[in-house]
Amino acid sequence: MSKNKYIETPEKLLEYFERYKEYIKSKPFLVKDWVGKDADQVHREKERPLTMEGFECWCYDNKIINDLSHYFCNKDKRYTDYVAVCSRVKKAIRQDQIEGGMAGVYNPSITQRLNGLVEKTQTDNVHEVKKFEVEILKSNYEDTE
Repeated sequence: MSKNKYIETPEKLLEYFERYKEYIKSKPFLVKDWVGKDADQVHREKERPLTMEGFECWCYDNKIINDLSHYFCNKDKRYTDYVAVCSRVKKAIRQDQIEGGMAGVYNPSITQRLNGLVEKTQTDNVHEVKKFEVEILKSNYEDTE
């Protein structure tokens, strides 16, 4: 007899992810800043990025499940029905991070590292050294000394 899953259906997993997204996007960071000649203190809102860790913590905090890893790695092929939804969740998180990094909403450098994006440039320098021989000749000037 197989154990019941904490998240009963793939649709329920997607529903939880949508609720997580809504929650995160409605709770911006408040960043303290000072503006103007008098350095008046203000709080600026900064959008929160979606993260896999954030989704897992949200599920834990909402007493849904402690660990989502079995669903996302399809442990023992018991979560095959969830593969498409898990892929969609991963892509939605990645899309949010990449687009936010490109727009300057999130730190582009961190976004690149988190998503394995690197700018590669390859420079091939080929140097050919030719042998150059110089024959030193005595000058007439040296003979007169």
